[in-house]
Amino acid sequence: MDMPRVRSATADERQAVISSMTLAFTADPFNRWYLTDADRYLRYFPQIVDGILGPALDAGTCYVTDGLEGVAIWLAPGAAPDEEKLAELFAAAPPAHLATELGNLLAAFENYHPHDDDCWYLPLIGVDPAHQGKGLGAALMKHATDMIDAQGALSYLESSSPRNLPLYERHGFERMGDLPFGDAGGVATPMLRTRR
Repeated sequence: MDMPRVRSATADERQAVISSMTLAFTADPFNRWYLTDADRYLRYFPQIVDGILGPALDAGTCYVTDGLEGVAIWLAPGAAPDEEKLAELFAAAPPAHLATELGNLLAAFENYHPHDDDCWYLPLIGVDPAHQGKGLGAALMKHATDMIDAQGALSYLESSSPRNLPLYERHGFERMGDLPFGDAGGVATPMLRTRR
């Protein structure tokens, strides 16, 4: 089977990227834990994606499959999302009883996140559920890790679901720890891919 083609998203595709990512995360354990119902999820998650997306679109590091069925938003070393907007969203999005736990979890992610001058960060990767199981996630990962390897750089991500761990591990990411969340046994996993 041919590897799906991957390319950089264009600025004109911003809304389509947000829509694809919103579909991809509808059953994500971490995001659906603090975005507890459909209305809350659909109100806040697209805004969160938008707050992350800008620098990747500008730099050509938001990678998509041809039909935007799969999206990977990579932030290059030194690039940062709209942190002020994200802070406001993460303060407003969860129900009050989850606000402290979410804040603690986001702080724990930050403690794991390497800040080396050559560290690439993958805040979001997802595939539309109607297109999962076709190798799109693997194609997106390979496209980016080949480029990162050519630079001899580090890369980091936080897995929001245990079912995604095998994909990341196949592409060279190693677990740094496990961060439990919620009452239903959720676990988020910071992961590092060392320089090649």
